[in-house]
Amino acid sequence: MPLGPSVWCVADGRAGILNQTKALAAALAEPERAAKLAHVRSDAESREVILQPHGFQLMLRPDLWPMPLAALPADQRRLLSPPWPDVWIAAGRRSIPYSRMLRRLTGGKTLVVQTQNPKVSLASFDLVIPPEHDAVSGPNVFPILGSPVWFSAQRIADAKARFANLTKAGGQKVLVSLGGDSKTHSFTEARAAAIETDLRKLAPGRQFWITVSRRTPEATRHRFRKLAADLGGVFWEDEQRDGPNPYVAFLAMCEAVLVTEDSANMLADPAFFGKPIHTLKLEGASPRFDRLHEGFIRQGAARWFSGGIDTWTYQPVREAARAADELVRLLLQRRPNR
Repeated sequence: MPLGPSVWCVADGRAGILNQTKALAAALAEPERAAKLAHVRSDAESREVILQPHGFQLMLRPDLWPMPLAALPADQRRLLSPPWPDVWIAAGRRSIPYSRMLRRLTGGKTLVVQTQNPKVSLASFDLVIPPEHDAVSGPNVFPILGSPVWFSAQRIADAKARFANLTKAGGQKVLVSLGGDSKTHSFTEARAAAIETDLRKLAPGRQFWITVSRRTPEATRHRFRKLAADLGGVFWEDEQRDGPNPYVAFLAMCEAVLVTEDSANMLADPAFFGKPIHTLKLEGASPRFDRLHEGFIRQGAARWFSGGIDTWTYQPVREAARAADELVRLLLQRRPNR
């Protein structure tokens, strides 16, 4: 019987969503927290649970699904069987019916945690971990700045060793993390051209490490791939074209970051490492994202890009650690170490 709490990380398969649950699980498993929970002996194994429901229920609000299990393929349906985990950490709208279901099935024995803003009754969960900029409140709500991200010391060390050659080139190392179009922002050709112009001006004495997201427009990908080649920088889009993913090494070894304003994850990642973040404007606006940016600015992590690249220091922003401490507190209430 394994020691410590078992954790199921539940999502619909999208990497950005699943990674939020995995970050909380990884922070919970850090030695100082694991030691406090070593007395917990679980019948279940920790694992990732990918649930991809289909059918008419997707058109309903997630707390109104009459038959959540019927919406799943048979192989995914079989995943939802005892022994149940000690902790269920779910993210994404489509996980909500199953979080509600599991809480009923386990009679409250499993700690059911939902990240993001579920937009249904918060009483359906033991703990809700939304971003502060969603302005969700309640007795079981634990707001955090941005998204939960976690990089273990071993993962960081492995990445730095694997991509040690990145630091051989001279100059300041600057990560440029580019997002794309969203409900609230547009990465227009005009903005892409303006950012390119700024990077060309800033290039002397610097090496740019440029990454793009799945939302980055195709023309913008081509533009910045060419820019990296012109400037002797590094460009990474996917493993098929560019080889192993150096993103964690970029984060760990860069000296400054430029990041577009459209993603909470892309802000939270460099903030975890305490890197100075220069936020790049896109077209569009959102009061919700305004609150996100204000939060990182208050923490001293980010500033709006104004044409130059500065360096400064601040305490790394590790909100997954704070949330994991709350999970430990709740688990010890249920399973005190006698």
